[in-house]
This record gives sequence, structure tokens and C-alpha cells, in this order.
Amino acid sequence: MPFKVAPRGDVAPFMVMDVLAAARRRERAGGGVIHLEIGQPSDGAPARVRAAAAQALDGDLGYTLALGAEPLRARIADHYRHAYGVGIDPGRVVVTTGSSAGFVLAFLAAFSAGDRVAVALPGYPAYRNILKALDIDCVPVPVGAPSRYQMDVRALESVAGRLDGVVLASPSNPAGSMLTEREVAELAAWCERAGVRLIADEIYHGIAYGAAATTVAGCGHAVVVNSFSKYYGMTGWRLGWMVVPPDLAEAVERLQQNLFIAPPTLAQMAAVAAFDCPDELDGRVRRYRANRDVLLNELPSAGFRVLAPPEGAFFLYADIGDGPEDSPALCRRMLDEIGVAVTPGLDFDPARGHRTVRFSYAGPADDIVEAARRIRAWRK
Repeated sequence: MPFKVAPRGDVAPFMVMDVLAAARRRERAGGGVIHLEIGQPSDGAPARVRAAAAQALDGDLGYTLALGAEPLRARIADHYRHAYGVGIDPGRVVVTTGSSAGFVLAFLAAFSAGDRVAVALPGYPAYRNILKALDIDCVPVPVGAPSRYQMDVRALESVAGRLDGVVLASPSNPAGSMLTEREVAELAAWCERAGVRLIADEIYHGIAYGAAATTVAGCGHAVVVNSFSKYYGMTGWRLGWMVVPPDLAEAVERLQQNLFIAPPTLAQMAAVAAFDCPDELDGRVRRYRANRDVLLNELPSAGFRVLAPPEGAFFLYADIGDGPEDSPALCRRMLDEIGVAVTPGLDFDPARGHRTVRFSYAGPADDIVEAARRIRAWRK
């Protein structure tokens, strides 16, 4: 008699990880790969973070409080005062095991099974898949060029039926577009009036090429999810944070205690130093901008049309043109024939992504230049 398998695991695969696995197989077989598929800074943790981790190895690495180590929570609160001019009580800061755990905690604390949460399409696939696994209804909101691939109040008002939540990402993944301060304020105010919980993905804050991103940390009942993975380059350290409103604080703490006990202690001890590295980290952002400009200049001549202005993060979202292949087939052939790994748009938009791809330009400058050269020669 077969054993039961719960339907919660019946979610779509995270396609970018499948592309990464294929790229690793090629590398193990002796083939070179330029990685434009994964949203991972190539530099890793800043030097001061690595030094702080080495020093922490000689100390107490037992469990911290469930909400996180108090020195780190205080430093995060201080970051909001300096970076955004927003006063945050450290008691509202929750350190998490990556931003992924932050989304799980936020969705569990804020929504019940059957609640309806709006998510932009295209958008980060884990939003949809976590919501599905938790029996929360994901309400896709198609967005496009007129709104720079961002949700706005008009799009939310056009959704049929009541909404219980909205997931907002600025800068966005996959488009790299950003909302202005006014647009963020309008969306946050609409959510407050409508009694709709706003969950803001701010993990790409710090990586912007014009005006800085706007936080919703001071906006009523909104929840912020952020991470040390992107601007701070600490992907494998699995550390993120939340800023939660008072009405969710107790629920999030109890969920954290029971689901995760506490975030990784070594990563927390080291992450305090991440806020002392602005020169090193801002230098990386300047490189991302130069990488972006290379792709913006070269991809159109290779038949790729960039769909939104890449104002932040380190992604370009592009139409693949009029060829006969869909995006998964094109990406497989690109990897096989020229050793460039790119993510199919179906990861971000199951309805329309068969004609789009996402390029990540978080790698070394030489890799971006070489990838652009190969792609342009390949698609002539």
C-alpha cells in the first residue's frame, strides 16, 4: 500500500536552481560556464565580516534569543535611522534564517489558509510557492511595461474579490525596476485603508543606480523582509531580518521559537560588522552598474529587448525575440553551445515567461563583457 505524500510539496520547481545544476554538471565535465543565472554577488562577504566570524569562533556559539542576538537587532534598528531616517524600536526587529524564513514567518503570522494575497507577475517564484504550500491563495497581478513591471494602486483595485495581503518588491526581481517614494507611499496608504497586510521584500535595498529605495518600515501595519545576501554579499550565511508591526510581534516570535529556534549564531555575530563596510559594498554597486550598462548596450544587437528600466538590484528582464524556441529551450542551447547560463522567464511568469529571460549581472566585470561578446556572436 503506498504511503501518503502531502500536497504541500506539489509546488513548481525553482527553475533557476535547475539551471545552476545543469551549469555545475557542465563544469564538472570540464566545460566552462559564465553564470548569469543566479542572483548571487560574486565577491562574497566583506573582509570585516569574515574577520568578525573568525574572531567569533573562539566565543560562545550557542543559541541566541529566538528573535536574534540583541547587538545585531540594535544595529539593524540603527541602520534604519541612518539610511532612511526612520526610527525603529529594536524590539520590532526579528533576525531570520535568510529572507526565505522571513517570508514563511510573515505569511504564517499574517494570513490564514484560504486568505488571498496579491503577487506581481512576473515576480520572484518563491512567493507563489510558499503561499501555495501554506494553503494561502496567491492572486497573480499581471504587470508590464506601462507600470515598469511594478504593481500600483490601480492594478490592486482591479483585482476581483477581497484581498488580505500584498507582496511588494522594490527593487524587483526579475525586472530590477523600482517604485518612487510617492508610489510606495500610495500603495502603503491604500493597504492601510483597505485593511490589506503589506509584505515588502526589500532584499535588494542598497543596490540602486539613481534614487535610493524607499522602505515601508514606518508604514502602519506593513512587514519588511530584508536580507544580508544581496547588498552585503552573504548568500551562504543564510541570514536575513524582518521589521514587524506590534500586532504581529508576539506571533512571529512564537513561530520562530517553534520552527527555527533561532537564526545561525556565527552568521549573526559576523553580520554586525556588515554595517561598517559601506566603501567596499558601494564599490560593488558601482561595478554592478557598469555591468548593467554593458548588457544594456550589447543585448539589443543580439535580439534581446529589455522590458523595464533596471534601476536597482542586478537583473535585466528581456524578451527573447521572434525565434521559434521558447525561453527554456533557448537557455538550454545557450548553456550547451556557448557556456552562458541564463534563467528562463517561466520561473517568474508561468503565463507569459516562455518568451522572456532574466540576466543577472552580479558577477565579475570580465565575465559580463565576455558573456555579452559570446551572446552577440551566437545570435547574429
